[in-house]
Amino acid sequence: MFFRKYLLPTTTYLFGIFLCGSLLYRCSNQSNQTNDRVITNDPKMIAQGEQLFQENCSACHNFRQRAIGPQLSGITTETEPNWLFHFIRNAPEMIEGGNQRAVQLYEEYQTYMPPFSALDSMEIEAIMGYLHTQQQVNAPSNLAETGDFLEDPIPEKIQYSGISLVIEEVAQAPVTAQDPPLARINKLLTLKAGGRERMFIHDLQGILYELKENTFHTFLDIRKEKPNFINKPGLGTGLGSFAFHPEFEQNGIFYTTHTEPPGTAPADFAYDDSIKVTLQWVLSEWKMDNPKSKTFSGSNRELLRANMVGSIHGVQEITFNPLAVPGDVDYGMLYMGTGDGGAMLAGYPFLCQSMERIWGTIIRIDPQGSNSKNGQYGIPEDNPFVDIKSPKVVKEIWAYGFRNPHRISWDTGSDGKMLITNIGQTNIESIYLGKAGANYGWGSREGTFMLQGNIDQAYNLPENDPDLSYTYPVAQYDHDEGKAISGGFVYRGDLVPQLNGKYIFGDIVTGRLFYVEGNKLAAGHQEPILELGLQVNGQETTWREVTDNNRVDLRFGIGAEEELYIFTKADGKVWKVVNVAGKYISAVE
Repeated sequence: MFFRKYLLPTTTYLFGIFLCGSLLYRCSNQSNQTNDRVITNDPKMIAQGEQLFQENCSACHNFRQRAIGPQLSGITTETEPNWLFHFIRNAPEMIEGGNQRAVQLYEEYQTYMPPFSALDSMEIEAIMGYLHTQQQVNAPSNLAETGDFLEDPIPEKIQYSGISLVIEEVAQAPVTAQDPPLARINKLLTLKAGGRERMFIHDLQGILYELKENTFHTFLDIRKEKPNFINKPGLGTGLGSFAFHPEFEQNGIFYTTHTEPPGTAPADFAYDDSIKVTLQWVLSEWKMDNPKSKTFSGSNRELLRANMVGSIHGVQEITFNPLAVPGDVDYGMLYMGTGDGGAMLAGYPFLCQSMERIWGTIIRIDPQGSNSKNGQYGIPEDNPFVDIKSPKVVKEIWAYGFRNPHRISWDTGSDGKMLITNIGQTNIESIYLGKAGANYGWGSREGTFMLQGNIDQAYNLPENDPDLSYTYPVAQYDHDEGKAISGGFVYRGDLVPQLNGKYIFGDIVTGRLFYVEGNKLAAGHQEPILELGLQVNGQETTWREVTDNNRVDLRFGIGAEEELYIFTKADGKVWKVVNVAGKYISAVE
């Protein structure tokens, strides 16, 4: 059927309630369902509904402000219970059946969630009962008068460059889940060892693969090594990231991050007991018996563990500086990007935007050291806050003020600048230059805009900004161009010289491809973003058409010989950029 083509594979059950919630706020109260169902007030069912909501829904929603979807307070007073029940149970059926509300929702969002076949009737009613306890609250007031918030923070549109990336399919990931996305491939990198290059790619479901001759070979199945491993409710949870020590060829050491249930073990980074813990992120070190082995065999140890308020914005990246060589202060230092864990959305801003908390930061540690509080790793003596006397300061912090520092990379040519992409809330997606000790502003800033109380609303900075402590992005786009930035790389390969020096990135959700001139990225300057087209088999196309999906889940990786690879969770395919087509438009060059 027509609508089936646009089915969005989701990693969390309540993406559907996101759509439902938005519909309920925006549509009329007409329904073609009979109103023969009531909302339960049974305390036991409500308690069960809260648990189901936390497990399946809180990654996308809260009851204060919009997250991935709208805030859900008061949702059960906006429509009939019977309609809400059936929409949660099987939205595609209602859309294809012509239900007025459902069709209006589809037309607005151009996507819908799959049917919730895993939930029985009592479970859906329990969720509805819990939702009914969360009635509308007043939006947070602004802290100052700055005029109207900006409906369109960046009115200028991204221009097309005239160039399309020509890609070729090179591999298909194995299926690792029963429900879409069937392969949650997330990061690809190349290990250079002994004069040869080994490509690795991981699936959030718990498997680290080596990609050999365009075939996936299991290198490590973390599910067999970590009995408390979980990959629910989806999004970024599971096997989050991986990085090989720069001396892996000799020491056989590499690192991973993964999620475990709350309370699995005492956390090194925790907060007050009154605040809910949804899950824990764990950083582990693995030591192979034989670094040349095709599969992992050896030992592992835990370096650190952090509690998270929610299941979103966790540990998205761990990486080493590829430009550091023995003798450099940065050689062997591990960077870890940690999101705010949904703390800001949940109403705990004090957990981020702070040198005293790990959330919303990039930390930098010596994984082979031992001077941390738990003795499992070292704190580099040149970290920016090491000399601050306060015992509350987290000396591991290298930079802070992020919502979700999703990807970190270095330009391996030119001046070797460090680039950080930060996924925004409602308005702005950003690219930053990495700077030790910098405060990137999340909670008070999103991109080059001010937030005041309601983090959904962006305001222009005052003409005379009284707070000059924030570091602003070097490139940014707003949400009428895309929804979530997918960090990429400055191209330094040889295969496609036309791309040399361009930082190529994209949008996770829409799959749009962009670039900025890497050599021109500089503090205090906004470099224009230009769009790249896409060409497959000589035909111009889009990632949504290639994946036959409305949510692309776009990712980038650097493979052998510094060449650029692009892959998607939507279909689990890996593609290589082999050429470009077209001609750069002189007006933007």
